[in-house]
Amino acid sequence: MGVGVGAGAGAGAGVGGVGEGESRAQRGSFETEQGGRGAGRAGSAEEALRPGRAGSGEGGRGGVVRRDPGAVLDSLIEGHIDFALDDRPLITLHDRELDRLRDSDRKLVRQLQRQYVELWVGVVRELYPHLAEPVARAAVHAVFGLLNSTPHLGRPGSLPGRAATAALLHRMARGAFASAGGPLE
Repeated sequence: MGVGVGAGAGAGAGVGGVGEGESRAQRGSFETEQGGRGAGRAGSAEEALRPGRAGSGEGGRGGVVRRDPGAVLDSLIEGHIDFALDDRPLITLHDRELDRLRDSDRKLVRQLQRQYVELWVGVVRELYPHLAEPVARAAVHAVFGLLNSTPHLGRPGSLPGRAATAALLHRMARGAFASAGGPLE
């Protein structure tokens, strides 16, 4: 039995699948065991991470592929924001129900979440190379907390509009990473 993963404190944009009726969030940003691709912006980030794929930017001699870590981070952030705004109830469900899963399913969920975190940590450290790994990981978890706070932003109608909210969350996420990756004092 597959386990869908929503987003909670430190969780990713959604990974795995539950078979029939799986949501966009559950398809998430990883390829499935069946080789299927996730939907939306998270898929764009995945593409950008693969050498020679769309969004990776060709460059250098001898077939060396260079990618813009800032563009990859933007794509990861956009994918996570899409999930956080479009699947707010799933975030709440994940927060409430994760501990009720069977041990084997909960371990699978946590493993997939760790993989998602490490994907982000790698990109953040590529963009801010002087940032120590534990600091980068803490920053990633903090940004997930920010992005996954959408169920607490009020009723959907009380927000400034989806595009404006997405833009605000994106600026705040990039600002958090820039602050963590700023000059060391």
